[in-house]
Amino acid sequence: MNALEVRAALALALVYVLRMMGLFMVMPVLAVAAMDYPDYSPLLVGLAIGGYGLTQAALQIPMGMMSDRWGRKPVILLGLCIFAAGSFIAASADSMVMMIAGRILQGAGAIAGAIMALATDVSRETQRAKVMAVIGIAIGFSFYLAVLVGPLIAQNWGLSGVFGVTGVLAICCMPLVKWVVPDVSISASGDTLPHVSEIKSLFVSPQLWRLNVSVMALHMMITLLFVQLPITLTQFDMTLESHWMIYLPVLAVSIIGLIVLMGISRGQTPKSVVITAAALMMTAFLMLNMQDHHMWVVFAAVILFFTGFNYLEASLPALVSTIAPAGQKGSAMGIYASFQFFGAFLGGVLSGVVTDIWTPKTAYLAGAIGACVWMVILFGLKEVMKLKRLSMQVSFDKVDPTVLETELHKLEGVHEVVASRDESAVYLKITKAFDTSAARALLAKYA
Repeated sequence: MNALEVRAALALALVYVLRMMGLFMVMPVLAVAAMDYPDYSPLLVGLAIGGYGLTQAALQIPMGMMSDRWGRKPVILLGLCIFAAGSFIAASADSMVMMIAGRILQGAGAIAGAIMALATDVSRETQRAKVMAVIGIAIGFSFYLAVLVGPLIAQNWGLSGVFGVTGVLAICCMPLVKWVVPDVSISASGDTLPHVSEIKSLFVSPQLWRLNVSVMALHMMITLLFVQLPITLTQFDMTLESHWMIYLPVLAVSIIGLIVLMGISRGQTPKSVVITAAALMMTAFLMLNMQDHHMWVVFAAVILFFTGFNYLEASLPALVSTIAPAGQKGSAMGIYASFQFFGAFLGGVLSGVVTDIWTPKTAYLAGAIGACVWMVILFGLKEVMKLKRLSMQVSFDKVDPTVLETELHKLEGVHEVVASRDESAVYLKITKAFDTSAARALLAKYA
């Protein structure tokens, strides 16, 4: 990567770390810290933890498309302002209802798509995967850091302190976006941002809907877990600030488990390993449902859960990227992200409703049943060929898109190609045998 790309990658990664930390810090503390509110109830706790997912799901695609029209930075800055406002409302809340309102407003700052599109704009095709990898690592790091730091902040400054820090972190992102990330023109976005015309066909795609339901189930379960787990830990006389003593070794051991699963996968994403990861999460919920005052059972269950979660969180987006048609990855990922955040909302609601009607342990059983249904859906998933994606700029003044698609299909290693006159670009799905120089020579004929 050149200096411009390194600067952009690090700045956008830091924006993700600061913003996602703010969202994630609430998860391991809210169920315990919110007991001080006069209108506390398990249902409202579930809504407070998952509430941001509802507006994130609804606005993820519109905000992404808006960045194509208004520009990336204005939309990202607007989203950060909305997110910060929601954070400060939640920080000043004196009731669960007001806090939920703040959480829902936080979710309205749905800028993930716009940030990824900006990362695409500021990087060359050959270096784009590295830029995305840096951002992906930052997202994972922010989750682990938030789970460890959140309980410490809550113990010292309360829940209002967690939300206050969240708002301040969002404000800190703004100068990074405004002045550190380079200003560039918007590039072709078919593989980056969603297009309305493509959403219906992708929504009902036999393979993609299984992956969309999978990420919804995945985030439903982690939200359900964090509504219940902090309360479970308090039953072992663990105060909130000591919860990191469980989370730290759990995350460390689960990363080892992740490495083992990835080693078994050997760079691919076999259906059998995906189902195994879901089975680990189901087993974890069954153990938590059956545990009765045995800390080691809780510890082992959470390790199994995070081993499966970490693998699927990394692997499912790669599967979506592989299966999505050429030039439509942006739309496929937009739908995927909406399901992801809606899953967080469902997890909060499900946990709250089940706990209100029955018991907290029953919520764990509901998670296990959900995982079992999810595994049945995964059995319909097909093995897919590992393909790379490539987009290339081209002028259609001297050639018809259909003719160019036919010519490119003749090149070795081209699996799929879509030419877009509106974006002056061609999108390809290619194998290792593809020769980029041959494609550039072909496009040069029509320059």
